[in-house]
Amino acid sequence: MREKILSVIEKESRVEIKDLAIRLGLNEIDVANEIKAMEEEGVICGYHTLIDWEKTSIEKVSALIEVRVTPQRGQGFDNIAERIYQYPEVNAVYLISGGYDLLVTLEGKSLKEISLFVSEKLSTLDPVLSTATHFILKKYKDHGTVLSRPKTDERESFVL
Repeated sequence: MREKILSVIEKESRVEIKDLAIRLGLNEIDVANEIKAMEEEGVICGYHTLIDWEKTSIEKVSALIEVRVTPQRGQGFDNIAERIYQYPEVNAVYLISGGYDLLVTLEGKSLKEISLFVSEKLSTLDPVLSTATHFILKKYKDHGTVLSRPKTDERESFVL
């Protein structure tokens, strides 16, 4: 039952419990209790709204920052990851494989604001060895949702 519920609400967090129960062929009370239990256990960590900021007048710049760090004895990457995710600008921190150790996603009002965050806050942390900043220029798909569909030419053909 959990997997079915999670599969639906991951994509449609606003689905009503009654509708979810009907779609999954489950009892509404059982679905409500299971969702509440998963929230209490931390399986469901939150509910978010996906916004296409390009369609608003609000200026936002997103970036992916690769961070190479020196792991701390007995703590690995956990302490530095925790220090980084405490900053309000930071949306996510991931431990990754490859040439870098952490991937940090963040948002700011401008390229300069993000650059200052990286140079003044992130790069100055003791365990940080190096960073590489990648600015997101356009989002096509985010969290499984297509944001930008190609425009189709809806004009009628006319032959002379």
